[in-house]
Amino acid sequence: MKYVDEFRDGALAAGLARALAREVDPGRDYAFMEFCGGHTHAISRYGVADLLPPNVRMIHGPGCPVCVLPIGRVDMAIGLALARPEVILCSYGDCLRVPASDGLSLLKAKARGADVRMVYSAADALALAVHEPAREVVFFAIGFETTTPPTALVLREAATRRLANFSVICNHVLTPPAITAILDSPAASRLGALHLDGFIGPAQVSTLIGSRPYEAFAARYRKPVVIAGFEPLDVMQAIRMLVRQVDTGRAEVENEFTRAVVRDGNPKAQAIVSEVLELRDEFEWRGLGVLARSALRIRPAFAPWDAEAKFGLDYRPVPDHRACECGAILRGVKKPTDCKLFGTVCTPETPMGSCMVSSEGACAAHYNYGRFRDVPVHVVGTSAPPNPDQETA
Repeated sequence: MKYVDEFRDGALAAGLARALAREVDPGRDYAFMEFCGGHTHAISRYGVADLLPPNVRMIHGPGCPVCVLPIGRVDMAIGLALARPEVILCSYGDCLRVPASDGLSLLKAKARGADVRMVYSAADALALAVHEPAREVVFFAIGFETTTPPTALVLREAATRRLANFSVICNHVLTPPAITAILDSPAASRLGALHLDGFIGPAQVSTLIGSRPYEAFAARYRKPVVIAGFEPLDVMQAIRMLVRQVDTGRAEVENEFTRAVVRDGNPKAQAIVSEVLELRDEFEWRGLGVLARSALRIRPAFAPWDAEAKFGLDYRPVPDHRACECGAILRGVKKPTDCKLFGTVCTPETPMGSCMVSSEGACAAHYNYGRFRDVPVHVVGTSAPPNPDQETA
């Protein structure tokens, strides 16, 4: 099996849709959150929402690493790049376009003379430091658990080589605290309540952490979690599994993505991360506010390669654009089309918020795949539109 075409089969999708229509309880409504931006794009790109019964509603979650990055963290990188001409600031492509304070972004800072460069991996940033020994190379690292091991590896390699001109601004965040915050954190309660019947758990993240971390969450909050792959049939099968759990009063962790996810995840990757990184006491998320023990920082043993310590960087919170609804969209209390900027002044070419920038953002998914237009959208089994570049984080 190629594990691609088989999971995009139109006939199978139609059969799943019919089975789901027979199984749902017509007397109740179902609200499920797809946590990961990869699932959001699969739902929009393949028209999965059009195949669901009308009483099954999908809600976008905060699982887009670029989207949840607060403005203050981007400002920190921009300030360093502009103030220190010896610095080469590296990050993933989507990060460079995130709007920050004063109408700036990392790309616009580059236009003002800062040496900002796009890289495809943490290893690319480390290689640049090796080839530019007279410059300070700073890697602006973002992402959930998926991209954390590569950052830990390059930090360990830099320490082994005693590579003094390389450092990292660590913005890695964790999935379980974000799911918890959606339901009961003080920040989330202040910012808007949300009724959910269950979650589609992230695919790539779960290959690293496994299914075990979701078990306590499902038991405590009585919300089922089904880990799913990114293909449309994965998503539809996960929704069917969630419906069955809700209808039978169960709240368990189930794994639809058995071809890649096991209960304990990847112990070797987890060990590397634990060696180099540790929990922060708190971290600010766009949309969710300040969450305790929800992100990672570089351990003191690797402080020479911690850019925040090396350059004396201080984080300062910055409010989002008043008219941008990105925060509410990340919490699931609003849809992209609820934002008055969506599709007008805010487009992928002229983004006002991070949800329109990232290839995993909900606003980008709605815009790119016509969820707000009165035109037919792509449905499984038809010719697919071009796939946007996958967000590396």
